[in-house]
Amino acid sequence: MSNGIEPEVRDFLKRILQTVSMGMLFLLVNMTFGLYFNWAFYEQKVTLGNIIYYCFFLSSFTGLLYYYYRLWKQRLSRRD
Repeated sequence: MSNGIEPEVRDFLKRILQTVSMGMLFLLVNMTFGLYFNWAFYEQKVTLGNIIYYCFFLSSFTGLLYYYYRLWKQRLSRRD
Protein backbone atom coordinates (compact mmCIF):
# COMPACT_ATOMS: atom_id res chain seq x y z
CA MET A 1 0.00 0.00 0.00
CA SER A 2 1.33 3.40 -0.93
CA ASN A 3 2.21 5.76 1.88
CA GLY A 4 1.55 8.96 -0.06
CA ILE A 5 3.65 10.65 -2.69
CA GLU A 6 6.84 9.04 -4.03
CA PRO A 7 10.13 10.34 -2.58
CA GLU A 8 11.53 11.47 -5.96
CA VAL A 9 8.40 13.48 -6.73
CA ARG A 10 8.41 14.96 -3.23
CA ASP A 11 12.05 16.05 -3.58
CA PHE A 12 11.36 17.53 -7.03
CA LEU A 13 8.36 19.52 -5.79
CA LYS A 14 10.36 20.68 -2.77
CA ARG A 15 13.07 22.02 -5.10
CA ILE A 16 10.49 23.83 -7.20
CA LEU A 17 8.96 25.40 -4.09
CA GLN A 18 12.38 26.48 -2.81
CA THR A 19 13.24 27.97 -6.21
CA VAL A 20 10.02 29.99 -6.42
CA SER A 21 10.23 31.07 -2.77
CA MET A 22 13.81 32.32 -3.00
CA GLY A 23 13.04 34.10 -6.27
CA MET A 24 10.05 35.86 -4.72
CA LEU A 25 12.09 36.82 -1.64
CA PHE A 26 14.83 38.22 -3.87
CA LEU A 27 12.31 40.28 -5.83
CA LEU A 28 10.53 41.50 -2.71
CA VAL A 29 13.71 42.68 -0.98
CA ASN A 30 15.18 44.36 -4.05
CA MET A 31 11.92 46.01 -5.06
CA THR A 32 11.46 47.31 -1.52
CA PHE A 33 14.89 48.92 -1.42
CA GLY A 34 14.81 50.03 -5.04
CA LEU A 35 11.30 51.43 -5.30
CA TYR A 36 10.32 52.34 -1.76
CA PHE A 37 13.57 54.09 -0.90
CA ASN A 38 13.87 55.35 -4.50
CA TRP A 39 17.41 54.01 -4.84
CA ALA A 40 16.87 52.29 -8.19
CA PHE A 41 16.40 55.55 -10.07
CA TYR A 42 18.85 58.32 -10.81
CA GLU A 43 17.50 61.82 -10.18
CA GLN A 44 19.99 64.56 -11.06
CA LYS A 45 23.15 62.68 -10.17
CA VAL A 46 24.34 59.33 -8.84
CA THR A 47 24.00 59.13 -5.06
CA LEU A 48 25.56 56.83 -2.49
CA GLY A 49 22.18 55.09 -2.11
CA ASN A 50 22.18 54.22 -5.83
CA ILE A 51 25.65 52.73 -5.61
CA ILE A 52 24.84 50.72 -2.48
CA TYR A 53 21.58 49.48 -4.00
CA TYR A 54 23.12 48.30 -7.26
CA CYS A 55 26.06 46.65 -5.46
CA PHE A 56 23.59 44.86 -3.19
CA PHE A 57 21.40 43.93 -6.17
CA LEU A 58 24.28 42.42 -8.13
CA SER A 59 25.69 40.54 -5.16
CA SER A 60 22.30 39.17 -4.11
CA PHE A 61 21.54 38.17 -7.72
CA THR A 62 24.87 36.35 -7.90
CA GLY A 63 24.06 34.63 -4.60
CA LEU A 64 20.62 33.64 -5.91
CA LEU A 65 22.11 32.11 -9.05
CA TYR A 66 24.69 30.24 -6.96
CA TYR A 67 21.87 28.96 -4.70
CA TYR A 68 19.92 27.76 -7.74
CA TYR A 69 23.01 26.07 -9.13
CA ARG A 70 23.71 24.22 -5.88
CA LEU A 71 20.05 23.29 -5.45
CA TRP A 72 19.57 21.86 -8.94
CA LYS A 73 22.94 20.16 -9.49
CA GLN A 74 22.17 17.53 -6.85
CA ARG A 75 20.55 14.36 -8.03
CA LEU A 76 17.12 13.45 -6.79
CA SER A 77 17.36 11.00 -3.93
CA ARG A 78 16.23 7.45 -4.61
CA ARG A 79 15.06 5.59 -1.58
CA ASP A 80 14.41 2.00 -2.67
